This record gives sequence, C-alpha cells and structure tokens, in this order.
Amino acid sequence: MNWASLQDVFSGVSKYSTAFGRMWISIVFIFRTLVFVVAVQQVWNDEASFMCNTDQPGCTNVCYNLIFPISHIHLWALQLIFITCPSLLVVGHVKLREHKGYYVNPGKKHGGLWWTYLFSLIFKVAIDAGILYIIHYIYQGFGLPNLSKCSLSLCPNVVDCFISQPTEKKIFTFFMVTTSALCIPICIVEIIYLVYKCVHKQLHDQKGESVPGDR
Repeated sequence: MNWASLQDVFSGVSKYSTAFGRMWISIVFIFRTLVFVVAVQQVWNDEASFMCNTDQPGCTNVCYNLIFPISHIHLWALQLIFITCPSLLVVGHVKLREHKGYYVNPGKKHGGLWWTYLFSLIFKVAIDAGILYIIHYIYQGFGLPNLSKCSLSLCPNVVDCFISQPTEKKIFTFFMVTTSALCIPICIVEIIYLVYKCVHKQLHDQKGESVPGDR
C-alpha cells in the first residue's frame, strides 16, 4: 500500500469519525506513521553497529539477541498495521452498505456500522495498551542503557556491550510510547461519547413515542 492509498483510507475513516476520531487519525497518520517511516527506522536499523568488547565469534550476536529479544521497530510496525486494520474494516463496512444501496450519513452511525466502529475503537485500545505492556515487560521500562553487561556461553567472560546512538533511540522510543499512550485515552473518550450518544438517542426516541399515547 502506497502513501496515496493509505491517505485515502484515513480520509474515508475521517469522514465517518467523530471529532475524537479525527484527532486520533491526525496523531496516528501525521505523527506516528510519518515519523516511523522517515526517522525511526533509520535510527533503529543499525544492528551491525552493536558492539561488544570481545572478538569471540558469536558472542556479539547472542548478546544482541539477549538485550533485544524483540526489535522495537518490528513491534511498532506490527502496532501500526494492527491499529490500521480496524479503520479498513470501517471503510469496508461503509462500502458494503453503499453497494447494497443504503445511504450512509457521515454524521450518524446506526446498527451494524455503530458496532463496527465501536469494535474498532476497543481493538485499537487493546493493541496500543498491549504493545506498551510488552515493551515495558521485556525491557523493564522504556529507557535504554548506554552500557549492557552480557555473560553467555559463547562469551569468554562478562563482556561490555554498547548500543549505538542510545540518545536518539531513547528520544524516538519515548515519542512512540507517548503517542501510543495519548491515543488510548482518546479512543476511550470516543467510546464513552458513542455510548452516550446512543443511549441519549434511544431515550429521546422512547420519550417521543410515549408522548402521543399520553394525549
């Protein structure tokens, strides 16, 4: 999928989103996706620059795998893919209804479309929260040490290993973590807003139906 197609997808979702949804799209598309593609991959794609103070064959490789059991960049790539999929589901649902000849009001969501949109928000919250938990659990936080100690069977003794560009990695790690943490409350507020609007509409419709019978 190229940038034009991705932009079309988010534009279609934005058309049927609330104000909170459009705020989420701005954060994900403009900030997270662009920064990830333009800068984050360049900073993290330097496995060859990882060094340990030993010439023992295989020691540096096993230490790298120990310190980085799961690549940050791969987790973020999966995160961006998974949180985009629900948006594709919403667009697909709208296209399906239009194909069947149903008019879809961009400002209103009813029936199955309402449930699809609500499910997409819950799924996004689960993915963002899950990725944050995985990173925090595996790396014992969101920071990165400038120096790591490693002692594995392939190493002659305890060796010192150095991560290249640790400051840049920390900056972009906190950026991705912060934007993920910011998207979670936005989605939760939008969920509350959708449920409130739905309940309010049902109460209003019931009230309107009861008025003629009272006269």
